[in-house]
Amino acid sequence: MPGSANLNIMMKAARKAGRSLVKDFREVENLQVSTKGAGDFVSRADIAAEEILKEELLGARPTYGWLAEEGGEIEGKDPTRRWIVDPLDGTTNFLHGLPHWAISIALEHKGEIVAGVVFDAAKEEMFYAEKGSGAWLNDSQRLRVSGRHRMIESIFATGLPFAGRADLPQTLQDLARLLPATAGVRRFGAASLDLTYVAAGRYEGFWERNLQPWDIAAGLLIAKEAGALVEPLTPGGDMLEDGEVLVANEPIFSTFAKVIRNG
Repeated sequence: MPGSANLNIMMKAARKAGRSLVKDFREVENLQVSTKGAGDFVSRADIAAEEILKEELLGARPTYGWLAEEGGEIEGKDPTRRWIVDPLDGTTNFLHGLPHWAISIALEHKGEIVAGVVFDAAKEEMFYAEKGSGAWLNDSQRLRVSGRHRMIESIFATGLPFAGRADLPQTLQDLARLLPATAGVRRFGAASLDLTYVAAGRYEGFWERNLQPWDIAAGLLIAKEAGALVEPLTPGGDMLEDGEVLVANEPIFSTFAKVIRNG
């Protein structure tokens, strides 16, 4: 599916960074790893991928702003547009040799996400969307959310707090309410891919707290363009600012939201 010039820039950058990460992933045992915080690691591969993305994206659009996990924020000459980038979502998976991680790139215009790319380089799956143009996988596969309408047949995804995070009790309460009513809950460790899996109909829904803008900016647009309902966990909140999201196909959404929000 042909996209805009910006989308093509984003996909090209994702592929280039993906090649670098796949090369390092094959030698994951030899990576030099430094601790960034409890349970949160940053690798040489992560930083190298961000440099590639910065070079490609800001090289093509030097006036745009920049917000990324490792490199922080850069104010652009054009205050209305910025790239929101996670060079390696699923770093812990990557460092443990688990092939479930992704590059996430979003383009924000006047406070709204207008294009998003999530590239699973290990599986060669490129998820992408532009506002109003639908969501797609690789060259021509249109993404649509699942049509399941019964909770007991549905699979959901979330993140589980680690390393003493304060939201563990809340998440355990969520699971206690949700698990008996569903076909299961998955915790795969990469929020960007959780969102694209909802878009692809692989999950019926996803919720999580304490996320960063670069974790979810691209995936939220892809899910929305595939037909998912996307809301803040707290009605009236700001998903990118608050880092709390609730996403599901339309038939499931109200029941799912009620279960999670009634905690």
